[in-house]
Amino acid sequence: MEVSGIISALVIGTIIGVLGRLVLPGRQHVPIWLTILIGIAAALAGSAIAHAAGVDDTEGVDWIEWLIQIGLAAIGVAAVDRARAR
Repeated sequence: MEVSGIISALVIGTIIGVLGRLVLPGRQHVPIWLTILIGIAAALAGSAIAHAAGVDDTEGVDWIEWLIQIGLAAIGVAAVDRARAR
């Protein structure tokens, strides 16, 4: 993986983390740095899932891959929020 690929993964992961947090209703008690880490992990895992399902390379915008990544980020943020609430 090249440096540009790593930088784009960080940027996309940040966007995915923020979108995943916005999807959840109510207030989350998760710091923004942790939301970004969750987003990066969700972006990587979502890409792997989309690749395994065969929907990672479509014409135009890969909407299914984005939805998978945002869903994973929302699940991750919700799980961390519940774990930190205890």
